[in-house]
Amino acid sequence: MPSLNHIHPFLFEHLDIRGAIVSLDSTWRSLLARRGYPAPVANLLGEMSAVTTLIAANLKQAGRMTFQLRGEGPVNLLLLDCDEQLRLRGMAHWQAMPQGEQSTPELLGHGQLALTLDTAGMKQPYQSLVPLVGDSVAAIFEHYLTQSEQQPTRLLLAAGPERAVGLFLQKLPTADTRDSDGWNRIQHLLATLRPAEMLGQAPEDLLRRVFPAEDIRVFDARPVTHHCPEDWEKVQNMLRALGRSECDAILREKGEIVIRDDICNHDYRLDGPAVAALFEPPSPTLH
Repeated sequence: MPSLNHIHPFLFEHLDIRGAIVSLDSTWRSLLARRGYPAPVANLLGEMSAVTTLIAANLKQAGRMTFQLRGEGPVNLLLLDCDEQLRLRGMAHWQAMPQGEQSTPELLGHGQLALTLDTAGMKQPYQSLVPLVGDSVAAIFEHYLTQSEQQPTRLLLAAGPERAVGLFLQKLPTADTRDSDGWNRIQHLLATLRPAEMLGQAPEDLLRRVFPAEDIRVFDARPVTHHCPEDWEKVQNMLRALGRSECDAILREKGEIVIRDDICNHDYRLDGPAVAALFEPPSPTLH
């Protein structure tokens, strides 16, 4: 199967049901690289990566959408964010993992899902907090989307070490007038789909197999990338704000200053000369 890092929006033409399917392979592997996550942690993060992309694809202007799933269980944080260009980044935090297979509620424990939306036209970011309701990442987001958008929504998510996949369906307000049994029929077909099948087929092939009798219009695919460039300017500005005396104190104690960027898995290291250069006055301009 060819490399797939795209989201494909689609519409059931005669049912007024919209959807999208996202498949991430090298993008997902890049996000996962050098992390050393246990398989249950990685799988939850992969599912979060897929659903975050599905929701962020609705951003209509420059901005960033961030989801944090915080719990009191062994996996205490799943954090993903994505911008309007579908540039994705994320991370997980976990504690000692219990022996044996654990359900999603057992891994996450009691907690909450937090959404932060920051777009160019906002005076301050929008934030929303909801409790974790559901026995899977898909169910948690289904509950969130159904409540927030007031439209019945279904999600299927699957993740493994090579690929993360998500399938989103939403019933539009006019659906029952087009076909009174349409939403029910689509849900029954959706229930036949298994994670291994989602991970093993190309998106459009999957849609044709699961919904063979339905007229589906698939729109142009949009690429999804893992985007975590180093941002030295941000680090330097932060240290300048901290002040010369505080930076020098850290250097005397540690020998260098190390800034950890958890979400991008970067370490920024500055020795004495590098720190001194931050506070040197700019050279005079020659005319």
